[in-house]
Parts: sequence; structure tokens; C-alpha cells
Amino acid sequence: MSPTGRALRATILLGENDTWHHRPAFAEIVHRAHAAGLAGASVFRGIEGFGASGVIHTNRLLSLAEDLPVAVVIVDTEERVRAFLPQLDDLVPQALITLDACEVVRGGRSGLGDERGTA
Repeated sequence: MSPTGRALRATILLGENDTWHHRPAFAEIVHRAHAAGLAGASVFRGIEGFGASGVIHTNRLLSLAEDLPVAVVIVDTEERVRAFLPQLDDLVPQALITLDACEVVRGGRSGLGDERGTA
């Protein structure tokens, strides 16, 4: 597929203190996405938010600034993103995962659905 066109964006919402085998879960997601050859993955740290627990986490209060919300965003073709999702089942069972159709208007070094570095 060309570096532009229709794509699927997966957003995984979790806490920055969520871990997998003593490693930040968000880092493991990025490394698994990279190993799977997906087009890209980025981690964004939130300044305030709440999830299923109902507890508001914010960076405005020092005592609660330790578990801020984190969003991992992955973009590639629909087929590749959907094929990757089962890898998250054991990794972040408590995370909220959303999928959105999107359009890539400018691609990076590698194209959607291409192996890294071949586009």
C-alpha cells in the first residue's frame, strides 16, 4: 500500500504505572508494534484524566501525579492493526482500546502495510 490512504488508528488508554513483567506496559506495546512491523506507534502522556476506577489523576496535585493517563496510538492498515490487537489481550486487559478509521495524507519513511524501511 502507498504511504498515504485509508488506515486504522488504534488508541490504547491506560495508566503510566501499568506494568507488564516489571516494565511499563506502554513501552511493551510500542516494542510489540515495532516487532510486528506496524507503520508507527506513539505514546502520549496526559495531564489529567480518570478511568474505570473513577479516581481523577492529575499533574496539578503532587500526591496524585504518579499515575497519569497514557495513550498509545498506532496507525497502519486495518488488516495489520486488527491482526495486532490480540497481542494486547494479556498485556493490558484493563485498558480501553478504541479503533477509528482515518486517512493518512502524508506518510513517513515507510508506508502503511510495508515492512519498515522498504518504502
